[in-house]
Amino acid sequence: PPFEELRELREQPIDPQAEQEIIDSIEEVYFSSDSFDMVQHELEKLPPELNLQELEEYRDKLKRQQAAVSKKVADLILEKQPAYVKELERVTALQTNLQLAAVICTNARRQLSVAKEGFTEASLGLLANQRRRQLLTGLLKSLRTIKTLQRTDVRLSEMLEEEDYPGAIQLCLECQKAEQLDVALSKTCKHFDVLHYTKVQLAYTLLGKTQTAMDQLHMHFTQAIHNTVFQVVLGYVELCAGNADTKFQKMQYKDLCTHITLDSYIPCLTDLCKALWEVMLSYHRTMQWHEEQDKQENTGKRPYILTSWWWIRSYVKKKLEHGLTRIWQDVQLKVKAYILGTDMSNFKYDDFIVVLDVISRLMQVGEEFCGSKSEVLQESIKRQSINYFKNYHRARLEELRMFLENETWELCPVKSNFNIAQLHEFKFMGQCRSPSVSPSKQAASSAATPTQEELSLFQQYVQEGNPFEMHIEHKEEETEDVLASNGYESDELEKSVYQDYDSDSDVPEELKQDYVDEQTGDAPLKSVSRETMRSKRKSDYNLNKTNAPILTNTTLNVIRLVGKYMQMMNILKPIAFDVIHCVSQLFDYYLYAVYTFFGRNDMYESSGLGLISSRLRTTLNRIQESLIDMEAVGENAGVHGPAEDRKEKVPSPHLSQMVVLTNSGTLYGLAQRVVATESLVFLAEQFESLQSHLDTMMPAAKKPFLQQFYSQTVSTASELRKPIYWIVAAKAIDYEQMLLMMAGVKWDIREIMSQHNVYVDVLLKEFEQFNKRLGDVSRHVRIPLPVSNVLWEHCIRLANRTLVEGYANVKKCSNEGRALMQLDFQQFLMKLEKLTDLRPIPDKEFVETYIKAYYLTENDMEQFIKNHREYSMKQLANLVNVCLGSHINKKARQKLLAAIDDIDRPKR
Repeated sequence: PPFEELRELREQPIDPQAEQEIIDSIEEVYFSSDSFDMVQHELEKLPPELNLQELEEYRDKLKRQQAAVSKKVADLILEKQPAYVKELERVTALQTNLQLAAVICTNARRQLSVAKEGFTEASLGLLANQRRRQLLTGLLKSLRTIKTLQRTDVRLSEMLEEEDYPGAIQLCLECQKAEQLDVALSKTCKHFDVLHYTKVQLAYTLLGKTQTAMDQLHMHFTQAIHNTVFQVVLGYVELCAGNADTKFQKMQYKDLCTHITLDSYIPCLTDLCKALWEVMLSYHRTMQWHEEQDKQENTGKRPYILTSWWWIRSYVKKKLEHGLTRIWQDVQLKVKAYILGTDMSNFKYDDFIVVLDVISRLMQVGEEFCGSKSEVLQESIKRQSINYFKNYHRARLEELRMFLENETWELCPVKSNFNIAQLHEFKFMGQCRSPSVSPSKQAASSAATPTQEELSLFQQYVQEGNPFEMHIEHKEEETEDVLASNGYESDELEKSVYQDYDSDSDVPEELKQDYVDEQTGDAPLKSVSRETMRSKRKSDYNLNKTNAPILTNTTLNVIRLVGKYMQMMNILKPIAFDVIHCVSQLFDYYLYAVYTFFGRNDMYESSGLGLISSRLRTTLNRIQESLIDMEAVGENAGVHGPAEDRKEKVPSPHLSQMVVLTNSGTLYGLAQRVVATESLVFLAEQFESLQSHLDTMMPAAKKPFLQQFYSQTVSTASELRKPIYWIVAAKAIDYEQMLLMMAGVKWDIREIMSQHNVYVDVLLKEFEQFNKRLGDVSRHVRIPLPVSNVLWEHCIRLANRTLVEGYANVKKCSNEGRALMQLDFQQFLMKLEKLTDLRPIPDKEFVETYIKAYYLTENDMEQFIKNHREYSMKQLANLVNVCLGSHINKKARQKLLAAIDDIDRPKR
């Protein structure tokens, strides 16, 4: 029934229990099966005699049962209506999807039909045609052989008729050996033998097949290259696999290369190059043989081999010349597949250098073989090198951070004549073994065996030996050298690099004790020559008899790294810029670490001494922005910034907890500050010495980068002395105590004093104490003259500025008081000059000018204010209020004070 009727049925009131009883009263048979015929059932139940009243009652009972069932059904239908509607929607959606699927299937079948017709059938057709072509080529060859045999048969018959029996026999023998001749020709591709090749060419000439021989020769060389490389690589792969599995023999060469293990990579590469060298040498000697035949022809000596047909000779020459580039291209592609078959990013540095060296030697072979620049090899090795070098440099930067964070900034003792050329990593600069150096350059730089070096590789190894064999021997020698002297604990390295002692320096501890303080007369702990002490300047707090470089283990580590990076540049020019950029980052990070550890201070700005130049500030900001991962520390670690940008950066280093910079007894870690700063200056000097060498390696377009690195960064190393040593100078002398003492002095006196004030003596005593402490520090670390000069300059400038500040605090002052100021200052200068060799005394005029300003008139004072911006507003205001206060009226004083306020003071 419709839903409206169902609702009407549901709305009829009825007791649920009574309804259930009515339903229960229905006979079971009504629910037995769908095929049950209720009408038939009820008719059969009628009694023989029908009673109208009983029938009506029975009918009403059935109607009630029907109504109860209908109502129950209506309830159930309406209850399930939402589910029905939802299911209906799903059915509709399914119908839509099925229609769409039918469309997609139709399109797919159509496109498959097009693909089948356009690609599959066409490709299979091409393959079938190619196979047919190969079969026909083979057939053609056979037909030619048959034709040759037929002609030979005719010729043989003619010879027999002519009774030329020896000729007929010879012709028969030649026919029998035609196939053997081709095999004999193929043998010349790997091991060229003049006599053998001469016989083969003579045979082909007698057969009139010189051109055929040349065509066959190139095919044999191509086949020889493929067979050679496959067999070499297969041998190593099977050896390393260690089983009798034959799957490798069925692999493509390119796939086979990916199965080379890291351990066997270099031996296999070397053997590969050796084998390819043999093939190229054979081709080179083949060409030489033909050139020699041409010379004989041209000089009138009739050759007994080559025909005099000029066009055949021309064909042979062109064919050989064209073959050069083809063969070299084959070699390059085979080696490229080998190079790119392995991920070299985790190779040891020395192993990777060997690979670069071998490939570089191979490129030299290519240049001599056919004048090729070996673009294929260069590109493949460049790809591997950039990949390797990024990983290597990243690891080295992290290593450098670890070094710096564990560095206690102790002196690393080295010889006074220490030079980076003594380090193994820089030996390549003095040697000419590197294959990247051209023969002409090698000749120019090696006076030992010039005649040997002038020869090309093909001339040197034409008879015996192999350039790759010799090269590896050299590498082994160098590797032994590394093992013998690499590492800071090595005895060999100590002998060659570390301090060598004079006859009177038999005890190594003397390194730390060779000093006599000239001020205090302290006796040395070990004997020291008088000449040394006589030659020692007062301001140069020496450690040793010789001014050995000041450097640390970390400095040596960075220098060695630079050497390794330069080796890589030397061998691999295409990534020279990438490497130099990384070299600059090593220096940047070292400089930034030294500044962060020892030079960062918030009081610079307020000092007014211009401690950090704008150039140095720019450099430090650049390093921080480009190299330092500021998000790697603190709570926000790794939260911000793109991962790509951050992986190129390194976290800022932290000073080792072993280094204490707050102890006044050690002059606030002066020894460590000296070692750190001066090792940086030493590092900068080493970089300066390498500039011209690096410049020659740089591509022209990138040279401005190198020049800027040197002018903006390397040259700023010594500028770090100012901020780093200023911190020591600012704390070493009690300037605050002096200000307090000056505040207690009476300056409005009425008589000229002959005795200076006691604060001058206290200040000088501080300087004497400072001088003594410098001497104490120098027992452990030599304090170079520029360092002591900077320290003294800072201390004196701070003292002079404190004096001016003290004078500016004066509330009342007379002419005699000003004279006393001059007396005090002159006394200070006189005694100070005995303590230091520093001339002239820094900021002397700063104090004198301020004292003399007391005597200026009103007009002069106005000009003074404009000209002397080095004084603070307070100091200038004091001159106006105290010095001129009694001489000028209030209006004039206000005018001068306004002039002071108007001055736009640049920050210093």
